[in-house]
Amino acid sequence: MPRGGGLMAPRVHPLLLLLLCTLAAPAWPGSGSEGDGGWQRRGPGVPAAVAEEERCTVERRAGLSYAEFVQHYAFSRPVILQGLTDNSRFRALCSRERLLASFGDSVVRLSTANTYSYQKVDLVFQEYVEQLLHPQDPTSLGNDTLYFFGDNNFTEWASLFRHYTSPPFGLLGTTPAYSFGIAGTGSGVPFHWHGPGFSEVIYGRKRWFLYPPEKTPEFHPNKTTLAWLQDTYPALTPSARPLECTIQAGEVLYFPDRWWHATLNLDTSVFISTFLN
Repeated sequence: MPRGGGLMAPRVHPLLLLLLCTLAAPAWPGSGSEGDGGWQRRGPGVPAAVAEEERCTVERRAGLSYAEFVQHYAFSRPVILQGLTDNSRFRALCSRERLLASFGDSVVRLSTANTYSYQKVDLVFQEYVEQLLHPQDPTSLGNDTLYFFGDNNFTEWASLFRHYTSPPFGLLGTTPAYSFGIAGTGSGVPFHWHGPGFSEVIYGRKRWFLYPPEKTPEFHPNKTTLAWLQDTYPALTPSARPLECTIQAGEVLYFPDRWWHATLNLDTSVFISTFLN
C-alpha cells in the first residue's frame, strides 16, 4: 500500500467548490428538517454541499422488470433503479435522533477510507456521529479518514435491518448481505471493485464514478475521492471519464461484478448496500 506524506495546499477547482455556505445558527440533535433526518448540521462556515456533476451518464429506470434487468444491466452496465421498494419506515428509523436513541451506546467498527480499508477502529456510535461527521479535508489521506460502512454487527442492529426492503432482483448463485453506513460531506471511498450489488441512499446524496472491469482508472489508493476529483478528474479526456451520477435519497444504484467504483458523499449521507456474494 503506498503511503504519502503531507500534501501541499490544494488548487481550487470549480468541481470542488464547497457551495452555499450557510449563515444559519447551528442545528441541534433532532432539529433537522424531515427531509434530511436531522443529519445536515448547519452552522457558520459549514458547507451545505460539494459540487455535483454537470450531467448524469448512468441510465435511470422506473418500473424495470426482472427480465429487463437481467437482459440489459445485470452483467453489462450500472443502472439507477427508482420506485422498486418502499423504505419509508426504514428511513424514519434512520433519522439522527432515532439512531442515537437506539444505538448511541453501541460500538461500531470504522474503516479507513482508502482502496483496501486495511485499518479498523472501534468507536462508540454516538462519538462517531458527534465527532467525526465533519466535512472532509481535501488534504487528508485515506488512511487518516475513518468511515462507518460495513463491518456491521448484524445481531445488535437486527432491529433496524429487519425494516429494510432490499431490491427484489437477485442473481443466480448469490446470497444478499447488507452493509450500512453513515458518512460526512465530501467523504467517500476511492476506486475499488468487488462482486455485484445495490446501493441505496436513505438520507443525503452520493456521487458515484464507475469504470468497467477492463478499464482500470488512474488513481492513488491512499488519496480520497475528493482529492482525485480535484487532481485527476479535470485532466481526463471525455473518452477517459467514468460513468457517473449523483444518487438521490430513495434511489438505488446497481453495479455489476468487478466494476471499478469510487464514491463521494455530497452531504452527510445515510446509505445501505446489498452485496450479492
